[in-house]
Order: sequence, then structure tokens, then C-alpha cells
Amino acid sequence: MEKTKGEILAEKLFDKKENGWLKEDDTNNIMDFAEGYMAYLNKAKTERLFIKNAKKDLEAAGFQDINKVDNLKPGDKVYYINRDKGLFASVIGDQDLEFGMQLVGAHVDSPRLDLRPNPLYESDDMAFFKTRYYGGIKTYQWTTIPLNLYGVITKANGEIININIGNDPDDPVFVITDLLPHLAYKQEKKTLGNGIDGEDLNILIGSIPFKDDKVSNAVKLNILNILNKKYGITERDFISAELELVPAFEARSLGFDKSMVAAYGQDDKVCAYTSLKAIINLEKVNKTATLILADKEEIGSMGNTGMYSNTFEYYINLLLEKTNQNDYNKVNTVLCHSKLLSADVTAAYDPNFADVFEKNNESYINKGVSINKYTGGNGKGGASDANSEFVGYIRGILEKNKITYQLTDMGKIGMGGGGTIAYILANRGMDVIDLGIPVLSMHSPYEVTSKFDVYMAYLTYKAFLED
Repeated sequence: MEKTKGEILAEKLFDKKENGWLKEDDTNNIMDFAEGYMAYLNKAKTERLFIKNAKKDLEAAGFQDINKVDNLKPGDKVYYINRDKGLFASVIGDQDLEFGMQLVGAHVDSPRLDLRPNPLYESDDMAFFKTRYYGGIKTYQWTTIPLNLYGVITKANGEIININIGNDPDDPVFVITDLLPHLAYKQEKKTLGNGIDGEDLNILIGSIPFKDDKVSNAVKLNILNILNKKYGITERDFISAELELVPAFEARSLGFDKSMVAAYGQDDKVCAYTSLKAIINLEKVNKTATLILADKEEIGSMGNTGMYSNTFEYYINLLLEKTNQNDYNKVNTVLCHSKLLSADVTAAYDPNFADVFEKNNESYINKGVSINKYTGGNGKGGASDANSEFVGYIRGILEKNKITYQLTDMGKIGMGGGGTIAYILANRGMDVIDLGIPVLSMHSPYEVTSKFDVYMAYLTYKAFLED
């Protein structure tokens, strides 16, 4: 039956946001890519672990430490590690750096629980760790779930001890207890936001006392004795420790159709992983292609591993020096002529909470990567707000490469908001836009993404870096 004039016109003029699986004929590649992604999440739950594994993968792909290279030419591949928690990597392009770079910037930190400087205490024959939550969390979601402990302890003599309790199946887990419903009458009268106070996020870590009637805090002593035997530490060494508790859940396929990924830390390791794979699979580029994996985004991008740091300019100086363009004044020229995809996740529309979303302007899982022209809140507060020309340029790349995408906002006006590293780099003169993956249950201990969207992100970042 022939299409009517109206049907033909609607097909031509309407922006149809179709489920990507309906037109996808590359299902095997999507599923294979997702398997690699999930395996990566299971071994890289913290920023340090992610950077450690990224370094290993970059070196396997021929990238070299920029500090060990004297001269760079087109096609060379280098990386720079920032204090084991951040990373820059580049494939040198045919054009001089003063013509700008193609950049993708993601972050590798995720909401979690950090140990406080003096964390260990005993109460009523049970030993606990005191914590301070990192990033925006709903505190009640972190009770009664298994937790792993990762990080480093630096002793006064400079010795660094790596702590990795969770990857071995024989390792113990830790937990924050909660009140049983039978005795929770008062607790249930509280609001959802303060049902569990931040000060109540105490980690249960042991209950066997050291067998000596002459000592107090015998359970605490027994825990310290265990730690001293295994790691050679004392209680004072916690002062210079950087230890994080993260959910022990493994990344798994979600749904009978296995179409989704359920895992901790997908904000923003899903964009970090896909952009890492994109730069690894580059060969020859016109403009220098650069990957940024930053730390501290979840708490404002401050500090020397956050995007506010001048470490990135230092890295650009290294690139200029080693490509024989050594001129400090050129740093601003490079920045102002560069283009960046701020690779960060956004909220996916959730029909269970439909009242906070504006359906015509939201991200939907299975409908491709999400372009956020601006973030911020209410009156675009704190947003960089990409210009029309740059949005059109990005659309051109996506449509030329037949990549499924959606232009989105995040929630109804007045419902809240958020930010990324986009505005920080836009302030330095770049053309910047947020482009990432929609996530269900963002900032929870177990977030959800679409395998289709994950693969679209990989294709997007690779196409952009090659442009």
C-alpha cells in the first residue's frame, strides 16, 4: 500500500527517536564490546585502579610515557599519568598543535565512601570504620550492601602499601548495618533524605577480641593485629592513607534479553572506557587526538588531579616542546583552537519517576548517545551552553557515521541540575559540548546503562577524534 502524502511528509520532517535495537544489525559487536566493558568495571572500580589498567592497555597499544620521549612526530602515541589518579593520552596529528586538538574528556572518580583520617574504633565488642561520603549519594542506599576496600597507605618512611580487598573470591566484604523494621518506628518517621545520617555510615569490620583480659578495646586491637601482620601498619598509618569503600557487586548483564549493563561506577567509567578504547584504536589523525581522564569531578574538579588544575596546560607544553613548537604563548592558541567532547553521563528517563522529567527533552536508553547543549540548573546556571555552530558540527559527524543520537536536557526546570568538566574547559577557550550516555539510577550503588548506547559512545568518540 502506498504511503499517503501526510505519511511521506511526516517521515521527512519529524525527528523520530526510535529504539536503536530495531534498526541495529551489529548486535554481536555490541554484545562483545559490552563484555569487555563489564570485565573492565570489575577490575577498575576506583580512579587509581582505572588509571592503572588504562596505562597497561595504552602501553600494549604502543603508547609511551611522554617523559621518556625526546621528539614526537605524526603518528606517535604518548601518555602522561597525573599522580596515579588522572591521565592524558595523545596520538600526534599531521597538523601543528597551534591548529588545535580533538579532545574527549571523561572522569574516573565515582561516588563512594572514604575512610576518615582516624577511622578505626570499637563499640560494644564490634569494630568499625568511620567514613565520609564522596560525591552526591543517597545515604540510605549504602546500608546492608557488601562493600570492598581499595586504596593506598603511605607510611612515614615513604613506603607505599596497596590495599585491594575485594577482587579475590576469598576476600571478606564489609557492610553498614541498618535498623530492623520491627524497631524502626522513629526512623520511618524521618524523611528519605535523613533516614540515615552521614555520621551513621559506619562500616562493620570485625567482632573477635584479642585474648588478653588486661587490654581494653580488644576487638579493635585484634583488627590492628591482623592488619599489622598482613601489611605492617599501625593505627597511626591511617593518617596518610587514601582508602575507599565501594560496592562489591560485579557488573552483570541486566534483563532476560541481556540488553543492559548493571554495575557500580558507570558514572563516569562508561564514558572513560569507551573513550579509552576509541583512542587506542586510532592510527592516523589529522589533528592531534587527546584523551583526558580526570579525577575529582564528583566533588567539583578541584585539586591537582581535577580539571581545574594547570596540569593539563603542563601536558600541552610537553607536547609543544617535543614537537619542536616550544613556545609557552602557544598554549592558549592550542586551547582556543581545540574542540572537546565532555564525555559524561546524563539522566535517563525513568517511567517509574516520570513526574520529574519533561518527556520531549529527555534521554532515553537504547536511543543512542545524549548530547547536552548545556547542563547547570534552572536558568542554565553554571553551564557552558555550546553554540549552534558547534552543535551542528557534532551532528554532522554523527550523521555522516550513521551513529544514533539524541539532543537532550535533564529534568524539569526547578527539579535540580548538575555539572561536568565542560564549563571548565570552555572557560579556557575551547568549543565544548557534553556528549555521553543515559544512565538509570545514577549515583546509586548499582547503575544501569544500555549496551546499545555504550557501543554508540565508542563509535562517537572514535569518529570525533578522527575528524
